[in-house]
Amino acid sequence: MPPADTRHGCQPFSFSLSARPALNTTQPLSLRYDPRELSDEELVARAHDELFHITRAYEELMRRYQRTLFNVCSRYLGNERDADDVCQEVMLKVLYGLKNFEGKSKFKTWLYSITYNECITQYRKERRKRRLMDALSLDPLEEAFEEKAPAVEERGGLDRWLVHVNPIDREILVLRFVAELEFQEIADIMHMGLSATKMRYKRALDRLREKFSGVTES
Repeated sequence: MPPADTRHGCQPFSFSLSARPALNTTQPLSLRYDPRELSDEELVARAHDELFHITRAYEELMRRYQRTLFNVCSRYLGNERDADDVCQEVMLKVLYGLKNFEGKSKFKTWLYSITYNECITQYRKERRKRRLMDALSLDPLEEAFEEKAPAVEERGGLDRWLVHVNPIDREILVLRFVAELEFQEIADIMHMGLSATKMRYKRALDRLREKFSGVTES
């Protein structure tokens, strides 16, 4: 597995429990395994049995998805500090939710469902904050100067396109292109019908192609 991307605020995964009891140096045979060799489903089963005293399987699951998780959050929210905060919240929710995860969907679908909900919560929180500052006649740009997202012309690829779509279409595009999910998985995460998801995806791409047609042709 390639090393975690530590650029742009994405830190390597680390986890500790302050109340975690000491483990015996001689582990049962069932605990002698290399988590990197297990599938997501096998790691989920291990984590279900091991948590909270042992976190090896959980940590491996987070290491596998941390880079994509951060990219999904940063592209949806538009800045890396909020993305870091949301990633930490997602990892905690996964930690405490794994024992109740029944495996009716793939682990990554469940993970990105949590991520989507947390991104929506953070987005709404920031929007309420901006409305409050407007009501108080404060300048939100001045307060957010250090954490604002880079200007469109400073960013390339997908980031350059995402600022021009609404939040729902943005999440569909991010889950499709960044998380590389199937349309049915995206529909399940966003609680939308499959046809509606595909239609919004197509319309968003059509609008972006129309908007940038002059740029791409020049």
